[in-house]
Amino acid sequence: MKRLKQRATEPELMDDFSQGGPELCEALRHLRRLNRILGASAPTLYGIRRLWTEADKPERLSILDIGSGSGDINRKVLRWADTNRIQLKITLVDITEEACEEARMYYRGEPRVQVLHGDVFKLPEACADLVTGTQFVHHFASDELPEVVRSMLKASRIGVVINDIHRHWLPWAAVWITARLVSRNRYIVNDGPLSVAKGFRPADWDHLGKALGASELYYAWRPLFRYAAVIRKDRVQFNRRS
Repeated sequence: MKRLKQRATEPELMDDFSQGGPELCEALRHLRRLNRILGASAPTLYGIRRLWTEADKPERLSILDIGSGSGDINRKVLRWADTNRIQLKITLVDITEEACEEARMYYRGEPRVQVLHGDVFKLPEACADLVTGTQFVHHFASDELPEVVRSMLKASRIGVVINDIHRHWLPWAAVWITARLVSRNRYIVNDGPLSVAKGFRPADWDHLGKALGASELYYAWRPLFRYAAVIRKDRVQFNRRS
């Protein structure tokens, strides 16, 4: 438990892009099951609703989900858009071909969703109203995070929503147990608990806000043991080298 005081630095198996193949595809399918059990989509939707409301509830909205994996958390976002009569377009972007293929199959027949192979550091500027990252930014070391989030902010027109894990012994234990109940896939068994150990606490968000030079980085603890961090683009100062 002592090692949870600081963010873990070990790379996850999913961070090794030289591997992959059928085992990674299976892991992505099992991850969808874990996301449903643990309510992974709720913090992302919470942040999207917040920025949408602050932008005066536009009737049209575009979202780019970076590091999307299968993009399954966006199912509830699509239903929310239906309820509020929002013309929504979602672009799923992931650096692995396996994730892109899983996402294409998962959203087959859904015209509002497109899937692209891409890198967070190579996103076009202002290409979407909102940029989201669910269980994505914890893959990066603390000194890398400001550059990652700046890239997300530059790709957005309104702001960024980050949904990531609360670093705490209780979710670590819950994920350790649940991962082994739902899967024997080594990605899931290894990366599930490790992702919690690489998660965040309030001091981490405060440090990120200062590093970004953000006048405001709003974050809120959300069930189950997650944080929704919301950053408006107009609250961040970009210098010439950013």
